[in-house]
Amino acid sequence: MRTVKQVSDLTGISVRALHYYDKIGLLKPSEITDAGYRLYNEEALEILQQILFFKELDIPLKEVKEIMVSAHFDKMKALENQKKLLILKRNRLNGLIELINKTLKGENTMSFKEFDMSEYFNVLEEFKKEHENKIIKSWGSVDKYNEFIEKCKSNEAEIAKIAIKQYGSIEKYAKAIKKNFNSDIVTIAEQYDEFKKDCLEDKHPKLKELYKKLVSDLTKDPSSKEIQQIAEEISDTARKDYELFKMDKGDNHWYYMVQNYLLNPEWIKEVDKKYGNGACKFIGEALKNYLGDKQPKINILYKNLTSDLSKDPSSKDIQQIIEKIADITKKQQESLNVDMGDNYLGFTADLYLSKPKFIKAIDKKYGSGASKFIGEALKFYSENNK
Repeated sequence: MRTVKQVSDLTGISVRALHYYDKIGLLKPSEITDAGYRLYNEEALEILQQILFFKELDIPLKEVKEIMVSAHFDKMKALENQKKLLILKRNRLNGLIELINKTLKGENTMSFKEFDMSEYFNVLEEFKKEHENKIIKSWGSVDKYNEFIEKCKSNEAEIAKIAIKQYGSIEKYAKAIKKNFNSDIVTIAEQYDEFKKDCLEDKHPKLKELYKKLVSDLTKDPSSKEIQQIAEEISDTARKDYELFKMDKGDNHWYYMVQNYLLNPEWIKEVDKKYGNGACKFIGEALKNYLGDKQPKINILYKNLTSDLSKDPSSKDIQQIIEKIADITKKQQESLNVDMGDNYLGFTADLYLSKPKFIKAIDKKYGSGASKFIGEALKFYSENNK
């Protein structure tokens, strides 16, 4: 057993702070002597160590207490998460030290005033305080959300450049993020997650039986009459029982849900784990076949845009298609009440022109050189329609 003074000497935490931890119920002494002295055993010291890890990550004491008294608190898992976050923080600090050293050597004279991301991070912290339920639903836990914030901090210079490119300033970016956190797009994302969860956990009895029936024999042809009848039942049931697929643009949402079965690696992994290797692709092919030519208008426009890659991206007919894409994109953002920035199309053009993974995926979908073609077409439109 150690006294308060001994614990203070060992950890560097003041006696006053330890008294406060006791007062708020964060760290109770293991024993109190008849004379009123607080004593702490090894278990209490282990708890104190975890508290200090959380403090090092700038997590408020109130939240630390909520995390540690939760019935779901896992000490070892918490340590793993704390380790990840501390490594991210260390890397960020190392980056700042390196930047200071370069500046001291005269290698860098850039003003970093425009890269002040404090307003953006304040928005992330405010959202955490105001919408804990949403955070747990979207990220799985407050810990994982804190990890997301630390990752952003370790990469803030790159995020700042993107924000300025897309929105014009960090201030506009922060305001947009705050607006987007409360937009319909968050609700829609939650509705997608609800449908996925119901499918994986068999919470919808009819869909449970239909999916089980659909994947009972993966050697069958997904386009066969028998399989297509099941695909029809699944599609009709989803549209009837889930608000996401009944609302305006519900058909579009169902189309994108079907694409998850074909393209989303995480979803493919989960579905194959449930039904067997290749099941997700089989389901996707069956549902896609039933959809036929039905797809969002913007998809058709992109298909038309890339139908002849030998054309000039700045030509009148290509720019007319881009104008329609821009108009649909604007209407979608307005209907969802999201702010994607004044230079959203210019920013998107950069993705098509410079991001290797993006380029690879687009070229695979539309043909070699398609990503560059789309990027140049979008860039021309963006620069000439400001």
